[in-house]
Amino acid sequence: MPNQQTQAIRIQTDRTNEMEHSTPMFLTSSFCFDTAEEMRSAFADESDDNIYSRFINPGVKEFTDKMVALEGAEAGYSTASGMSAVSGSFMALLKQGDHLLACNSIFGSTHTLISKYLPKFGIEYSYVSANATAAEWQAAVRPNTKMIYIETPTNPGLEILDLSMIGKIAKENKLIYNVDNCFATPVNQKPIDFGADLVVHSATKWLDGQGRVLGGVVVGKKELIKEIYLFCRTTGPALSPFNAWVLSKSLETLDVRMERHASNALYIAQQLENHPAIKTLRYPFLPSHPHYNIAIQQMQNGGGIVCFELAGGIEAGRKFLDALKMLSLTANLGDTRSIASHPASTTHAKLTEAERIAVNIVPGLIRISVGLEHKDDILKDILQALA
Repeated sequence: MPNQQTQAIRIQTDRTNEMEHSTPMFLTSSFCFDTAEEMRSAFADESDDNIYSRFINPGVKEFTDKMVALEGAEAGYSTASGMSAVSGSFMALLKQGDHLLACNSIFGSTHTLISKYLPKFGIEYSYVSANATAAEWQAAVRPNTKMIYIETPTNPGLEILDLSMIGKIAKENKLIYNVDNCFATPVNQKPIDFGADLVVHSATKWLDGQGRVLGGVVVGKKELIKEIYLFCRTTGPALSPFNAWVLSKSLETLDVRMERHASNALYIAQQLENHPAIKTLRYPFLPSHPHYNIAIQQMQNGGGIVCFELAGGIEAGRKFLDALKMLSLTANLGDTRSIASHPASTTHAKLTEAERIAVNIVPGLIRISVGLEHKDDILKDILQALA
């Protein structure tokens, strides 16, 4: 079988009679049948024929198949956004009375979903510190625990969780192991190799890479993906065929893009680490990172995010953002263009101050999504803003 990067480029929808080289977009809501029997067979799940783009679409399938290959999974399903992939993986597989065990360092919207909405369906939850030991994870498992959910690297604090250690606990307790791999991407980290049953992504970020479209995907074990597919095709968070076409083309350059993002980010981190205006700085592949030894064991590089805390707190953070001339101020990340944000007042604003501090989202924390511009231009803008 070809290398996974080759598959990300060469997996394509069957060529039409027009003999196109690049896959066309299938901008259609539904698909036709030659006979009533073929239509009956498709609706009875006796064939794989296309029915309706809320269920599946050839372009969506192409993107999904590429992600399945990149992550080394058995199957997958693509959704309208990263959060619909996360919520679909929860709602399809958890029921009233079940317990979800999660790391406390997670994306703000995921925290809201877990803490505000899952309890409305009778699903319990509890958090474990991203720095927890194996014994602490095991102690948090309850008789009704059904799933472990983590991010690594975490958003935005860049904690690195030991995928193998948590995977062993999930397996020993027969739990579904669900990993958000958005920050690392499959070219940098493959959670399935460490025991993950499911891997979720916001395709809006690095997978697209140019800040153009929304998308999500969940891949993993075939029997679990089937339940997620059945839930999502009924509830409707379908990925747009246009967005799927954009994302599928984006995957063809994911490997080379992430190499540049990571090399730029490492350079920026090295240059800023001892800057007098910066209190602390985190990048997974810096030896100063508290989880450096775990990062180098499970990641190919440190990724494209650099975080630092300004010594002057929230006011210094405001002044820094306002002084930037080239870097964009936007809620997204994973773009060709470098982006700066202030998590405490934006993506994680709905957490209480105590909850933010518990996951290292201090008032002066700045998150830099390092783009593909020349590394010295990125550094120059950050340095002048720090000054």
